Order: sequence, then C-alpha cells, then structure tokens
Amino acid sequence: MINYDDILNRDIVALPPSGIRKFFDIAEGMKDVISLGVGEPDFATPWHIRQAGIRSLEDRKTRYTANRGLMELRSEIAEYMRRRFYLQYDPKSDILVTVGGSEGIDAAIRTLVAPGDEVILPQPSFVCYEPIIRMSGGTPVIIRTKRENEFRLTADELRAVMTDKTKLLIMPFPCNPTGAVMRREHLEEIAAVLRGTNIAVLSDEIYGELTYDGSHTSIAQIDGMQERTVIISGFSKTYSMTGWRLGYACGPAPILKQMTKIHQYAIMSAPTTSQYAAIEALRNGDDDIAAMKQQYEARRNIMVNGFNSIGLECFKPSGAFYAFPCIASTGLTSEEFCERLLYSQSVALVPGSAFGAGGEGFVRASYCYSVDHIKEAIRRTKLFLDELKNE
Repeated sequence: MINYDDILNRDIVALPPSGIRKFFDIAEGMKDVISLGVGEPDFATPWHIRQAGIRSLEDRKTRYTANRGLMELRSEIAEYMRRRFYLQYDPKSDILVTVGGSEGIDAAIRTLVAPGDEVILPQPSFVCYEPIIRMSGGTPVIIRTKRENEFRLTADELRAVMTDKTKLLIMPFPCNPTGAVMRREHLEEIAAVLRGTNIAVLSDEIYGELTYDGSHTSIAQIDGMQERTVIISGFSKTYSMTGWRLGYACGPAPILKQMTKIHQYAIMSAPTTSQYAAIEALRNGDDDIAAMKQQYEARRNIMVNGFNSIGLECFKPSGAFYAFPCIASTGLTSEEFCERLLYSQSVALVPGSAFGAGGEGFVRASYCYSVDHIKEAIRRTKLFLDELKNE
C-alpha cells in the first residue's frame, strides 16, 4: 500500500492553505450569509468584450496561440502601457501573456529567485507571494507596513532589511488587502534606495486602474527603474474578467525570455478565446474602466464611513476595492472576530492575519458588492459589536 507521507514533497506539505478560503468554506454551508470577502467584481464582463470572445469562437479561432500570446494582443498591451502609463515595451520581446496575473507572479519569482536568495516582501499583502518565494527556495524578508503610514512601504524600512543576499523586492501596490497606494513621491524615495544595487523589482499592478484621488504611478516610470522592474497586471479586476483567466507581464527582455521558458513548459499558451476578448477590452474598454471605478469609489466611501460609524477605525483606502478596518478594540484576534461574526450574524469577512502577521488586528472587507449588500453587512456587524459589549 502506498505511503503518501513518503512521496509527497515535504516543502509543499508544510505550506499552509490560503487563509482566505477557510471562512468561505464554512459560509457555503450556511443560509443568508452576507459576504464581503471575495475580491471579485460583481459586474458582468462588459458586453462588447464578451461579444469579441463569442465572435472568436464563431470564427473558429480555437487553436493554440504563440507561447507569448497573440502578437495582436501584445501590441495592444504595449499601446495601452504607452498611453496610460507612458512606458515603452517591445511586444516581440518585453511582453508575456499569462493565465491570470497569478501565473505571471509565479513565473517572475521562479525566474529571479534561486535557493538562498532573499526577497523583500511588504505585508499585509496578497497571500501568494510568500509561498511562491518559499517554493523557489528563497527566503522571504518581511516588512510589516504600518497603519500610521497607511500601509505604504518607506525607504527607511527598505534600507534597513537589504543585504548582499537581496535579489528581489516585491511591490504589491495598490495593495490587497489594505488598499494602500504608493504615490510618485513615495516611489521616488524607494527608487533612490535601489539605484546602484542589483536588486530586481516585481511590481504587481493588477489594481493599477483602481486608484482613487489621483492616478496610478508605476515604479517603472521612475528614472532607472524600468530596466530592473517586471510589471504584472491583467484583465480580471480592471475589466471584470476574473473567469477569463488572463494576465500579462511587461519587463526587460532578458527576464521575460526566461519567464517564457517556464510558461512554455508549464502552460503552453493562455486561453485563445480570452485573448481575443482582451484585445477588444484594451481597444474600447476605457469607458468601462471609468464607470466601474466610479461605482467602486462610491461604495468605498459608504463602507469606510459605515465601519467608522460603528466604532471600527478604518482609514480611507486609495486603491483596489478593499477596506481594512481595525478590530483590535474588541479584544479578539482577527480570526476569532471573523469566526464569531460569521456564526453570530452570518457576515463573512477575511482575517487580516491571512495576509501576514502584520495583518493581525484587522479584517479585510471587499466593496465590490452592491450598496445594499454593504449596508446590510455593516448593520449586522454593529449588532455583533453590541453583543460583545453585553458579554
């Protein structure tokens, strides 16, 4: 009889499962659950984008594409990066179309990180970075960003942890789960620390278009940074195309060449139908971005005001579609708070600790839900807080 303990990779077995999923698995078996947990737009993919995908199927465009993706799509990505962010990329050598932004993150880290390398990772941040670093044999060097800095990375924090072993800095901004944004002046300070080093940057900009109170700036726009930066982005959040599973990486040709090898062996090519839909999104989707962003901004204000009004301190996030209220005043851990709230009032949130130890004392709430949905969740959360006061 086979012994699975002997054949399973012990490094993989040691990785914890995603902390995001636990409460949704519980919630699936409950009735009348109000969830603010999933980071997925509630908008349907705009019709003209869906129509382009349908048309590609009707035209029998169902074969593999080039490994790097359709040249037509890569050219549109290059044009998009030029007109939106003033960055120049050669579609032949500097762009790779991936299966979601997640594949791009994985390929970039595996390309750049070897056993023994150190990777600087600001947290709280999305759950995938640290496990991928460890699977690559790298050592995560965690910087706990601070609420008083609105969870931005500072130059002093970066400088304090850099060593001769530092290979890569991950820049997860706009940030999931905090909504933190690095403005140009903050990026200039980070760039000043990196200049003269041989440290690469992975800039996850999947939420770049969802930047409020100003526009998104990429660290690759800062002098001297494009040559060391791989930008990861995609279509899931910007165009409400989560299920289409399409992303892309833009960066220096020597890095993209090696990332493409991983993509060739692991994936072959991204979904063909999704690529044709993405071409339409890039060409004619600017109005869709603006309309959805306007809705998110209104929901953000309602959610932040709601949490503050019931006694959970919450700063106004400048990007993505998450609020990160502090629950430390309740005396509960993040996980205890979320579990008790779920069972008491059928409201599903995500513990801040799921995004790194620096997230303890906070919870993540997504505002990519309807206004009525958000208001009801806030109302129920207040009832739960009232219960705690009466214990």
